Amino acid sequence: MSGLLALLDDVAAIAKLAAAQADDVSAMTAKAGAKAAGVVIDDAAVTPKYVTGLPAAREIPIVWKIAKGSLFNKIGVLVPAALVLDAFAPFLLTPLLMVGGVYLCFEGAEKIWHALHPHPESHAQEAETLDAAHLEETRVKGAIKTDFILSAEITAISLAAIGDAPFLVTAATLVAVSVAITAAVYGAVALLVKADDFGLRLARGSLGATRALGRGIVLGMPYVLSVIATVGTAAMLWVGGSILVHGAHELGLHAPYELIQHAAEAVGSVAGGAAEWAVTAGLDGIVGLLVGLGAVKIVSAATR
Repeated sequence: MSGLLALLDDVAAIAKLAAAQADDVSAMTAKAGAKAAGVVIDDAAVTPKYVTGLPAAREIPIVWKIAKGSLFNKIGVLVPAALVLDAFAPFLLTPLLMVGGVYLCFEGAEKIWHALHPHPESHAQEAETLDAAHLEETRVKGAIKTDFILSAEITAISLAAIGDAPFLVTAATLVAVSVAITAAVYGAVALLVKADDFGLRLARGSLGATRALGRGIVLGMPYVLSVIATVGTAAMLWVGGSILVHGAHELGLHAPYELIQHAAEAVGSVAGGAAEWAVTAGLDGIVGLLVGLGAVKIVSAATR
């Protein structure tokens, strides 16, 4: 009986440890997901363009293909690579994260540059010159390649947000973040690409109220996508700039971080915590924009 009680006590202790680790994974997943929000928003804003010019019936299957490719990018390649890096070369995390931060700044600044200097969109020409099956395959491959870069940044940001944690907790958190973010991004994308079809069905209904709602959805979707794209661009600059400022601080260059902190704290002492956060995010975004514009110039010069 004493042996059985000791065994039950051990089982209870293991159960408590497992529950505590599950709580740790949940908390870290939420924290890491919040840190990666800027990349997530941009990913959701970018993906709908890959179904432009293709039959409406193929939109959801295409999104599903991209989602499966994205999940493989994260769980099949990037999470194992991140765990190896964390175990054997953690000192490389900050420099690699900063490289990703420069890429985010470049992407955000490039979108602003193209908005100020527009060029003809190529998707309409692609739809005319390629058959639907070939175009779909090309688009899916291009989307998965783009997703790999964004997923790498999400994984690196998540790993940095987790900090020092047991291996199993880190692995479980990275997998949980990967699944949650993939489901959130591509679930949102599926809703976005089908919203106009849903609105069109409502607009053809028999009730005046539903017809008006349907017309509103159809007319409003271009503006919704535009707002999401704008928010995504701003978020990329903010997240990229923040990564660079904090990375430089960890590597010994303290001035940018301290200047931003002092400015934010000065405003926060007068206007409150929300204003302090806004100043921090805004100044990080300015850093991101300046670095991004510099990267755009370098890339443009190198590709001429």
